[in-house]
Amino acid sequence: MKQLNDTDIEQMIANDFVPNTSKVQSSVRKQLHLSTRIPKAKTPQKKYEKLDLHHLTEEQAWAAIMTLAQSGVRDATIITGASGILRVKFQQWATDSLFSPYIISWAPLNNGSFSVKFKKHKTENQ
Repeated sequence: MKQLNDTDIEQMIANDFVPNTSKVQSSVRKQLHLSTRIPKAKTPQKKYEKLDLHHLTEEQAWAAIMTLAQSGVRDATIITGASGILRVKFQQWATDSLFSPYIISWAPLNNGSFSVKFKKHKTENQ
């Protein structure tokens, strides 16, 4: 730590002295190894998500569904639309694909959307 000299004391009396505390704080943090002792705060996991697949291609819909499945969300509503290929494709994906191991259960909510319950999935933050 810096020793005060006469000039420092004169500046303090004249209210012109401003100590550089950021260097001191940084030094103390390094000496105490605070970055390793204080755990990083976990980001809370979302429990519910709604995913609307309208206006998406099959590839975009697949990517969005897999991202959702791997995000750690537990419950979701996936809106496919009442007609079109995505309604049929979602049912195929949920039954037999790389997506199906992420699912506990799924059921139609109405003619164009599905309720999905996902398995607990560890993310990088956990």
